[in-house]
Amino acid sequence: MKIKKILVSQPRPTSEKSPYFDISEKYNVKIDFRPFIKVEPIFAKEFRTQRISFSDYTAIIFNARHGIDNFFRLCEELRITMPETMKYFCVSESVAVYLQHYIHYRKRKVFYAATNKMVDLVTILNKHVDEKYLLVTSNVQNEDTMSVLEKAKITFDKAVMYRTVSNDFGPDEEFNYDMLLFFSPVGISSLLKNFPDFEQGEIQIGCFGASTAQAVRDAGLRLDIEAPVPGVPSMTMALDNFLKEVAKKNKK
Repeated sequence: MKIKKILVSQPRPTSEKSPYFDISEKYNVKIDFRPFIKVEPIFAKEFRTQRISFSDYTAIIFNARHGIDNFFRLCEELRITMPETMKYFCVSESVAVYLQHYIHYRKRKVFYAATNKMVDLVTILNKHVDEKYLLVTSNVQNEDTMSVLEKAKITFDKAVMYRTVSNDFGPDEEFNYDMLLFFSPVGISSLLKNFPDFEQGEIQIGCFGASTAQAVRDAGLRLDIEAPVPGVPSMTMALDNFLKEVAKKNKK
């Protein structure tokens, strides 16, 4: 087996320190970044049909930067100003820091999971039992997030503020890869929409998250790399381990 070209279905990392670049150099593989999904806003008129009043809540839960952008976009459309007392709970430090685009960042009202895991954010949420939580999400629910919140018996409402849809390939776009990496069930749907005659053959497929893994299997595809699993918390670590094994086998 030879892996020469890998497609990561996410935007290109903004930092050159990304592990993907180290992996590319380490194993002499070409890694392209091309999202299979894109985000479309839900505007005020449609949002009002959800009958959500921001004044009913004392805390907002964000699990992505898209959520932050669309939350404050809707606030502007609806002419709503968030009170200084509003608290924000974020799945990661990078998401929390992104709030600085919209609010004066103060630690007393911004909280985040240091591990980038929702299960650890839940621990923080449980320390603020008197808050009334609103989860900002897309039309495609992150089942892992919902499951963690529900199992922890966190009381919250969800507000759909944007759509996650297929990012269609153009007729001239190249699609010739030895490996595809996915991070959302919608990414799998987009693959099959763009390439209805797709045959996996020797193409390796990797994914992050249980719901994405299930989408791969439901599509009748072979799952070759999965993360997170015990001892392998990230997609880049799983990819590194996989390519290391491939290199060993090719030397024999």
